[in-house]
Amino acid sequence: MTDSPHTELALPPTQVEELLSLIGKGLRAVQLYMPNNPVYQRAIENVRVACRKIWEVTDDLVLDVQETELRWESAVVYSHDHKNESIAWTLFKDGVRSVTLRPKVEEAELVRFMQVLHQARTLPADAPDDLLTLLWQEDFQLLSYTFREVSLDAGAPIETEEGAQAPPQEVRQQVEQEVPPQRETVSIDEFDTTLYFLDDKEIAYLQTEVEREYAQDLRHNVLSLLFDLLEVQTYGTVRAELISIIENFIPYLLGSGDFHSVAYILREITGVLTGGRELIQEHRQALEAVPARLSQPESLSQLLQSLDEATVHPTEEELGDLFKELKPEALVTLASWVSRLSNERVKTLVKRSAERLATQNAAEVLKALASPDASTALEMVRLAGRLRLAGAPDGMGRLLESGNHEMKQAVVDALTQIATPTALRLLEGAVEDPDRDVRISAVRFLSSRGHRGAFQRIESAITGGKLRQADLTEKMAFFEAYGALAGSAGTAMLERLLLPRGLLSRREDAETRACAAMALGKIRSPEARSVLERAALEKDALVRNAVSRALREMSR
Repeated sequence: MTDSPHTELALPPTQVEELLSLIGKGLRAVQLYMPNNPVYQRAIENVRVACRKIWEVTDDLVLDVQETELRWESAVVYSHDHKNESIAWTLFKDGVRSVTLRPKVEEAELVRFMQVLHQARTLPADAPDDLLTLLWQEDFQLLSYTFREVSLDAGAPIETEEGAQAPPQEVRQQVEQEVPPQRETVSIDEFDTTLYFLDDKEIAYLQTEVEREYAQDLRHNVLSLLFDLLEVQTYGTVRAELISIIENFIPYLLGSGDFHSVAYILREITGVLTGGRELIQEHRQALEAVPARLSQPESLSQLLQSLDEATVHPTEEELGDLFKELKPEALVTLASWVSRLSNERVKTLVKRSAERLATQNAAEVLKALASPDASTALEMVRLAGRLRLAGAPDGMGRLLESGNHEMKQAVVDALTQIATPTALRLLEGAVEDPDRDVRISAVRFLSSRGHRGAFQRIESAITGGKLRQADLTEKMAFFEAYGALAGSAGTAMLERLLLPRGLLSRREDAETRACAAMALGKIRSPEARSVLERAALEKDALVRNAVSRALREMSR
């Protein structure tokens, strides 16, 4: 009897991932706070609660240590981009390859383990101890680990030369010859500049630590402290003061161009709203108003104008992080600014953010389409077409009826891209639009889709004389659409236009007859071919060329 190839896990990997995330926060608390601090105590208690949940279903937790991640049962349960803050890297670089936790380790040993990790991170480069030494000194009973042995090749013994020893007199002469001649002056190179000057390793270590200190994101650290306090402090006055500090901090960050930190604030606010303890309604409303305030037209317009006029622009990643946190009501403002922005990078990010909001919020799309600002509505029409938003045609009917040439053409282009039943219905009406380009675009698309809903309008335009004043391009579009949609039933009417019978019959102009020939070519029936063959010897060059072209297309 063989085991199943897919062993069912005792608990979901997300539960282990949550535990390691809490251990990471606990390690940060060990680094920043004293044991009597409420933030420290809350972080440690969260770790203990998560451990107890795991011990309910398993008796040990074995974590495989790799360079940038920790794995449990082959699943990645911890990873960190920055090595100097990564638990996995701290363990891996000193040789630890696995860590095993057992029940009740959370009561005392796990806290000591986090203290050891913090101590190992702060050891100087030439320290006599390393992480393995610190772990050995703790003598853990409920926490075990494996490590890779570092093997050192034994040095080869020093071989002594065999042979006779030289006489003392020869040795003295040889030493006197090797001694440098005595000098009457003293050289400064014979003296050290100071008795305790740093060696190269110590200088390199100091330079590394100074660079690491200056590379730290102090704003991020301060914000982390503020949100830690906001989560654990339940006193109303304290929370109100913390919220006020955060609100006043955002304008400063925006003014200094630190959009990454603003995006971090907005994300953390969402976390507090979902997981904060004993959050009263007043504080909840104040926190919800922070991201909403940034998405309001006045604030967002000022931000976009500052970005466009700035001489030094933030990175694409920083702006992307900020724009991801905008609320749906920001869509109208973003659409209105696309045509006004001159900086291409900012314009690209604004378009991406608008696309994200438009995809997720159909109501805001309709609101933007109904905007009294023509540039806003035009940009929204183009955006809806690119994204093929199915609900957008509901707001385009008014624009198709009353818009200018550019707006109408953009609406038709968007409707042809969306191609929903509502879009096709609007295109049917566009067949009779006063704008020539709009009519041609609508007729050509409906013909290509074989949409017979517009057939009556197209037939009426051909038989009712509406195309008499039209140019050749428009006539050709309507006639070819008629041939494609009518099929064999349209052969008789086209024959009358192409080959009038009797001397008294009214003869159509050459352009109309040529268009009729092209329409017959779209029908591709034996009857249509017969009509074209009879017209092959037509004297008018325009008609004759159209007949030849139609016959060639039917032969393909």
